[in-house]
Amino acid sequence: MRASLIQFRVDDDESVESRRRRAASLVRDQAGVDLVVLPELWTTGAFAYERFETDAEPVDGPTCEAMAKAASDAGVWLHAGSIPERSGSDGGSTDDGRLYNTSLIFSPSGELAGVYRKIHRFGFDQGEAVLMGAGSELVTVRLPETTVGVATCYDLRFPEMFRSLVDAGAETLVIPAGWPERRRPHWTLLARARAVENQAYVLACGTAGTHAGVPQAGHSIVVDPWGEVLAEAGAGEEVLTVEFDPAKVATTREQFPALKDRVLGLEPPRH
Repeated sequence: MRASLIQFRVDDDESVESRRRRAASLVRDQAGVDLVVLPELWTTGAFAYERFETDAEPVDGPTCEAMAKAASDAGVWLHAGSIPERSGSDGGSTDDGRLYNTSLIFSPSGELAGVYRKIHRFGFDQGEAVLMGAGSELVTVRLPETTVGVATCYDLRFPEMFRSLVDAGAETLVIPAGWPERRRPHWTLLARARAVENQAYVLACGTAGTHAGVPQAGHSIVVDPWGEVLAEAGAGEEVLTVEFDPAKVATTREQFPALKDRVLGLEPPRH
């Protein structure tokens, strides 16, 4: 299986429409790849809090339209990163009018195959944590060769979420992010930890550039079920393409069946 992580550059002086066109072009360039991934909140910038409200759109808005067309043109599965979603306009979301950090996943035909609202919001009672609502549902998407478990950025710090995704059948964990440069060591450490403890592939796609004055870490990374780094990007905009064998998940879990020895979290605690 072949995947491309588009480490998209987001700077404050580019319009949202220009970003959409550029992202769609980069996706189309990946024809022949099985899975393409864009980063978190690339339409606005993950730290551009003042733009969340003005740039918010429904799930079926202009970004969805552009990414569906790009996925179809390229014939790829596309995790189109996330957008600031304004709920209640797509006929399926909770009609509460709130903003959500929402990921969109498309099939090679351009069909919307998955929608994930970020569960863990970053900010410690500021920024995203107060401006956006929290999702409540885990999302997995079945591809022909692997089942993808979906998470976003700050979710990476909560291992119990990934255990639950594995319980739901996930073999490949896809994590778009807008991770800041000042915490880059945590990014690579946690990506490898989530791969090792869940015996799953991790495809973690970050952004380049600067979001509202916050330099981004870049360094998108692909990790195999043994924790080996298969590929890692640098700091600037680039497309990181890697081939990996989805069957290695089952082989790893069979050869080193640590997940079978789980005790905690499988049933309610006894008092």
